[in-house]
Amino acid sequence: MRYFVTGAAGFIGSHLTDALLDAGHEVTGLDDLSTGRLENLAAVTPHPRFRLVLGSILDADLVDDLCDGADRVFHLAAAVGAFIIRHQTLESLRTNIHGTEHVVEAAHRNGARILVASTSEIYGKNTKVGLREDDDRLAGSPLESRWSYSEAKAVDESLVSAYVAERGLWAVIARLFNTVGPRQTGRYGMVIPRFVRQGLAGQPLTVFGTGDQVCCFCHVHDVIPALIALLEAEAARGRAVNLGSSEQVSIAGLADRVIAATGSAGGIARSSYLDACGAGYEDMQRRVPDCTLARGLVGFEPARTLDDIIAAVIEDQLTAATLRM
Repeated sequence: MRYFVTGAAGFIGSHLTDALLDAGHEVTGLDDLSTGRLENLAAVTPHPRFRLVLGSILDADLVDDLCDGADRVFHLAAAVGAFIIRHQTLESLRTNIHGTEHVVEAAHRNGARILVASTSEIYGKNTKVGLREDDDRLAGSPLESRWSYSEAKAVDESLVSAYVAERGLWAVIARLFNTVGPRQTGRYGMVIPRFVRQGLAGQPLTVFGTGDQVCCFCHVHDVIPALIALLEAEAARGRAVNLGSSEQVSIAGLADRVIAATGSAGGIARSSYLDACGAGYEDMQRRVPDCTLARGLVGFEPARTLDDIIAAVIEDQLTAATLRM
């Protein structure tokens, strides 16, 4: 089968590309390397069934050309990370809205199935424990850049839904809750790789805000098989599906666990969101998914714990440091 993967050099995209090639498929990847890295694909770059094209999803003609002949499309390319969204809001909006429109239209024009990656940010300020796909969005002011990512992804989901209803597109939306693992960088605000980097360096782990915010983290190796399976599940067509873990941890608690795992003596440093993200930034106090739908559709059941995730990120960063020496 032929796959087209946008964001193929990214954290999730590279793991997906690995899995598709291992399964015997042909993969064409697209990435502009704004957050993706060529080293993520180093092991598969010479693979005879893989081709990586450097370019942007904002280039509609290029996207259409690469989608031509594809049986399946995974749309993972996006502007992500709190720091990127805050400081490059306009470009992020263009990428996350117009870019998605180009990819969805190309999939429709070429008769391909498509999975569009979305986010738990869709739920906004809704702190319900066990967020379900039909729960209300509680978004903040559209005038605050903090909410622009959530707004853009909501537009993406509405676009996909309309293509399914009005044009017969086969599409599914995956709402990802803090997917983490090897190859993820803390450069753009992702907390576990940032904590691990600080811990391994013996630096204080920087906790923004109170540290009482509760998150759930899911290993990328648990998410990838579910993404692939969702694109083949007939009952998933036209639906948004949560993918994440229900193991809850506060950010302060996460910092303690990373300190213990890395053996760091650096402790914890407290900082305000004003220092990191500027005025108006607001973090969510709790975001926990209910993945009953994914379990019913494709048997999704995360096997790896938070401690497994921390250990995997530590190993990845130690390996990367060794290779740089």
